[in-house]
Amino acid sequence: MAGNLASYIDHTILKPDATEAQVLQLCDEARNYSFAAVCIPPCYVAASKERLAGSGVKVATVVGFPLGYNHPKVKFLETHQAIADGADEIDVVINISAFKSGKFSDVENELSELAKFCHLKEAELKVIIETALLTEEEIVKACELCVNAGVDYVKTSTGFAAKGATVEHIELMRRVLPSHIKIKAAGGIRTFEDAQALIKAGADRLGCSASIQIVSHEQNR
Repeated sequence: MAGNLASYIDHTILKPDATEAQVLQLCDEARNYSFAAVCIPPCYVAASKERLAGSGVKVATVVGFPLGYNHPKVKFLETHQAIADGADEIDVVINISAFKSGKFSDVENELSELAKFCHLKEAELKVIIETALLTEEEIVKACELCVNAGVDYVKTSTGFAAKGATVEHIELMRRVLPSHIKIKAAGGIRTFEDAQALIKAGADRLGCSASIQIVSHEQNR
């Protein structure tokens, strides 16, 4: 495993009842443990950016979350506002409904516009494909659309579906994605062993709410 585990982790709080105090505590923890980023609700991006000033910890937030079928203009507006508030990374949910309906060009065009805008603003775009709702063939197709759209990461899960990241899905995604497109595993990552297995399978980033428990186990080994 290259580097320490904390450098792979997006320290995450996205539960609907998360309070501002909890989000700011998450930011303090991310600073203390040198996590890669926090992943927090859009309404707290500005406060989180201020809290993390000078820390090197990035601020990530979600768009079209958690279902993905918001109108493309709404997703664009969400992205614009999040970046204006200070977001460094955008985790957008793919339009799974359109994807399942075979509207692949619509899905790709939406992602392409978001990727172009993020890159113009020096932000990164992660696309959540919600692997738990897709067949292996659909995962491959979703990855193909992400490649064509020029996104930075393909992410497994919102954490709101029945299952989160699996080693098998990460391995599949790594086989079909070019090396310059990174993978974020998320959902159900609760132990050091989970994290280690997903990184070994090809994950470049991990979305975790049990981050401290995971890295504490690493430090105590």
